[in-house]
Amino acid sequence: MNFGVIAEYMPLYTEAFFLTIKIGWIGIAISFVLGIAVAFIMHFKIPVLSAISKAYIELFRNTPLLIQLFFLYFGLPKIGINISAEVCGALGLGLLGGSYMAETIRSGLDAVPKSQTESGKALGMKPLLIFKDIILPQAFATSVPGLLANIIFLLKETSVFSAISLMDLMFTAKDLIGLYYNTTECLVMLVIFYIIMLLPVSLIGSRVEKRVRYKMFGA
Repeated sequence: MNFGVIAEYMPLYTEAFFLTIKIGWIGIAISFVLGIAVAFIMHFKIPVLSAISKAYIELFRNTPLLIQLFFLYFGLPKIGINISAEVCGALGLGLLGGSYMAETIRSGLDAVPKSQTESGKALGMKPLLIFKDIILPQAFATSVPGLLANIIFLLKETSVFSAISLMDLMFTAKDLIGLYYNTTECLVMLVIFYIIMLLPVSLIGSRVEKRVRYKMFGA
């Protein structure tokens, strides 16, 4: 292990790390917004939109992110739509993540017993208030583990961004290996930076999950 090489490459990896983090979390934010919208459409079975949402979920959950990125980055320019690699990465991750987030949130909503709605009606509560104060909190508590797993999954999926020439962690590692053949040092740094990116999310996520479940269910 050549620590001089590690010190020399550190600025390149640090820059790639922050780029990966930025695009990854923008994509996750997009996936949350899209997932919530699609989950509500599916849960309330809104005509036409429900069918479109189901098709979207099936399409993006059953195709690899790499193919989706290729379509966005190389396919859209063929019809006159040009987007940068960074926008392509965030959008691709958001579309993929939205399909997973939607199913997770919808499952949480569907898991709330109908008796909860009936109890709210018996108390004279309006439907909107029942949904906001009774259904949503329980659905969120049920969905937390799945949502956290999706976040970690999406952050790991950023490793394919290198395919569209984004200078992310994977691209940096492959580029340096190809140029200087310092394979061991480059791969060790790649692993370390991905651990730095993912481990805090996993630890914080586990803590949030426990707190939410304890607050909602006392266990």
